[in-house]
Formats: sequence, C-alpha cells, structure tokens
Amino acid sequence: MSKVTAETVRRVNGLTARWAHALPEGTAFSAPGVWPLLGFLADGAAGPARAELAEALGVPADHAAGAARELLVALAEVPGLDTALGLWTHQGLALREEWRSGLPAGTYGVFGDDLVTAQERLDAWAAERTGGLVERMPVTLTRDARMVLAGALALRTTWRQPFGEQPLRPDAGPWQGRTLRGLHRRSPRPDRVGVTGTPDGFVTALTVPGDNGVDVHLVLGEERMTPGQVLAAGVGIVERALPLSAGGALPHGHVGPGLYVEQQPAVAPAPLTLDVRTVAYEVRADHDLLALAPLFGLTAAADARHAHFPGISDYPLAIGAARQSALAQFGPLGFRAAAVTAVAAEPGGIPAPPQYRYESTVVRAVFDRPFGFLAVDRESRLVLVAGWVTDPAPEPVMSFPGAVPPGL
Repeated sequence: MSKVTAETVRRVNGLTARWAHALPEGTAFSAPGVWPLLGFLADGAAGPARAELAEALGVPADHAAGAARELLVALAEVPGLDTALGLWTHQGLALREEWRSGLPAGTYGVFGDDLVTAQERLDAWAAERTGGLVERMPVTLTRDARMVLAGALALRTTWRQPFGEQPLRPDAGPWQGRTLRGLHRRSPRPDRVGVTGTPDGFVTALTVPGDNGVDVHLVLGEERMTPGQVLAAGVGIVERALPLSAGGALPHGHVGPGLYVEQQPAVAPAPLTLDVRTVAYEVRADHDLLALAPLFGLTAAADARHAHFPGISDYPLAIGAARQSALAQFGPLGFRAAAVTAVAAEPGGIPAPPQYRYESTVVRAVFDRPFGFLAVDRESRLVLVAGWVTDPAPEPVMSFPGAVPPGL
C-alpha cells in the first residue's frame, strides 16, 4: 500500500482499538469501512457536528475529505482487497456540487418514491461489491430518507502454508467438551509467534501470512482480559508499538497465554519448530453506529431538531441511521472478510509407531478458547478487519451411505 501516511494509518487503527473496547464478544468489524464516510460527512458538516466528527477522525474538518480520499486510494492498492463507495440521494434533494465533486467518480445515484425497487438496488450493490459475502445494505430506506452514503470492502488471502484439518477437543475453558473443526500446522518459523506484556496482562500473538501482502494476526490474552483489551494490544503489536518477545528466543515452559516451549521426541535431529493449533471460524456481526454515537462523532449529527450538513445541501439534513454489516471466515486455505457500512440522512434539521532417538525443541501455540483476530496490510500495518471468536466451527459430522439417522 502506498500513498497513505503513517499518521492516517495510526488514526484509523486508533478507531479500531477504541471500537474494540465498546463491542460485545463474537464480532467482526472494519474501521476502514467507516472512517472515509465520516471524513466526507465532516467535510459537509457545520457547528457541533463538524467538531465531533473531526475529533472522532483525529483530522481537522477542513482536511477530512482529502484524508478520506487518500485512504480510499490506498485501500484500492491493497492486493486481495476490493473497495467501493456509493452515494444515493432522493430525486428531490439537490446537493452542493463542490461537496459531491469531492467524492470518487462513479459513486452517485438517485432513488425515487418506489422504496422497494430502490432498496433492491442498494442491496444488489452491497452483494456485488462484497462478492456475495454481505447480501444486503445494512440500512433500510424509509419515506424520510434523503441520502445514503455507503462504503463496501471485500478481503481475501490464501495462506502461504495451508493448515491441515484435525478435530480439536479443548479440555478446559469455554469450549471444553466440544469437538471443533481444528486446524494444525508445523513450520520452521518459531518467530511467527511471540508474547508481549501490557498493563492489562500478557498477550500471545501469531502471524499467519497470506500470499498477497495481507496477514492475519491471532491474539490470545489471559483469561481475565476483555476482548477490547486483547484487541487493543493486537493493534499495538501490529503497529510495533508493543515489543514482542519472539518464540525462538523464549525459555522452556509455559511462556504466555496458550504458548509453550518444550522438548518433544523426534526420529531425527530437527531445528526449532513452531506447532500451531487453532480453529476454523466464521463470524458475522451487525453494528448500530448510532448506539456508539460519541465514538464515531455522530451525537450532534443525529439530532433531528437541527440541520447539520449545509456543506452537502441547502436542505436541512441529520443522520437518521448508521450501520455496518461485517463477516470474517478463517479456514485451512485462507481468510475472507467483507463489510458494508451505510449512513442515511433524513430531514432534521492427524503405520506403525516410529522409533524416537532424538529430542527437538517445539514452540507450541494453542488457540482453544476465545481469541481475537486482525487482518492487516503487511506494508502499511493498517488493520483492515478485526474481530473476536467465541463460537468456532464444529467438526463436520461424517455421514456414511446407509447410515441410520440419529434418533431413528
């Protein structure tokens, strides 16, 4: 990724970390899916709404649209990432040309009073722009809707080294007693895992490299830590703001959450090895951004008693809805994720046993209880999608021809 400043990356990653603290468990979300929309809104806002949006962005309102365009251009250059921006207005709403011209070309459409047809068009846009991962627009058009500003992103990467599939049966923790779709692999790269200390506790981080410049980082904290604390630490690790003690330099023993360095029998001399066990997962989430209005700078902008966007239109506008739908899938071959964010403006103002003769040192990382993930552009260290896994995929039930269905 080029053409995006380190400062913009820091600001967007900062929103990721703050949002993580405010979310429930079992979620997926994308700050880069929201940030440009807030930037364009800030450009057309006035009064308290303009000040709040600028504060949420960390960018002066006068520079917000430029920063949003810069981020969109940079996102378009990330291999495996497809992005789109869309703007639709009611046929009766006149926009200020200077504001509309600041948006990327080809983003503008109009809808009329046939809301069913208009909603179908918006839903089709969301599905098309995410390869079907998100099937519909997260906001629903109402009679009061005058404008919808939406962003979509779809991310995919294939692991450089695929995982093998092996059932995982945790013997402790929230997943105890379940048979999960476990993923396992060994590699000679022990430094792909490490541990760091934070004021909230220790965090283990594993990097799973993709083949196109996108990496997925799995982060596991101490059991007492909250998802927000673990994911915020993950952001610090990605940005290299938190020092990581690499697996190859760790002493023998239980050295971090889910992380062990130990001697194991071997049939031949072997180098230091990383052994990873984790789970396949799919996480879907829907977010009401107005429920966290202060986080996104939307408190004043949602007050329908006033008009907040004179730079967008002479018609008095307020934010009536702001939502994001997101999905993340992690499997043996790779990772896929998508997010659609929309803001709607309304009036308002694993033969025989081998003979072991040697021992080898193995760094063993086990993700067998709830953990976080961050999909990251390797070059810029921008977090594209993040989330928390609480309900991993179960091991598929094997079916055999002629088998008697359970209960019969």
